[in-house]
Amino acid sequence: MRWWDIDPVLRLERELFPEDAWSRGMFWSELAHARGPGATRRYLVAETPDAQIVGYAGLAAAGDQSDVQTIAVARDQWGTGLGGRLLTELLKAATAFECAEVLLECRVDNTRAQRLYERFGFEPIGFRRGYYQPGNVDALVMRLTTDQPVRGSDRGTDHG
Repeated sequence: MRWWDIDPVLRLERELFPEDAWSRGMFWSELAHARGPGATRRYLVAETPDAQIVGYAGLAAAGDQSDVQTIAVARDQWGTGLGGRLLTELLKAATAFECAEVLLECRVDNTRAQRLYERFGFEPIGFRRGYYQPGNVDALVMRLTTDQPVRGSDRGTDHG
């Protein structure tokens, strides 16, 4: 993801997450940490052959731990394997950052995303009460340790 991707990413973000969409400033801040020798972030976009952004994902690393910040796939791309491919790229980034574990939060009512993460070996480890606002929806916290073989497939997709 580059700065010129932010506007199309924001359109998709607002469509998929209307109640808790990230702001332009949040994406700018994340991208500011994604370049150079001290980079701690990896953000990517998925495009159609005609350059339409249909998905994006981001990872933040700190020490030997990384966090999946976001994964989003356009609704018309659900079931194509795009979510799995984005997650695969984030896990490669976590390995490059030499992280021993990858964490993420997922809405408790987003069972599609939970199934995707479980296919890759993520396990539930707890909850964050009232994490998603508005609505006071709990987040399921999931973890993957990198000493586990990366599982999953390119079948099915979702957003988290």
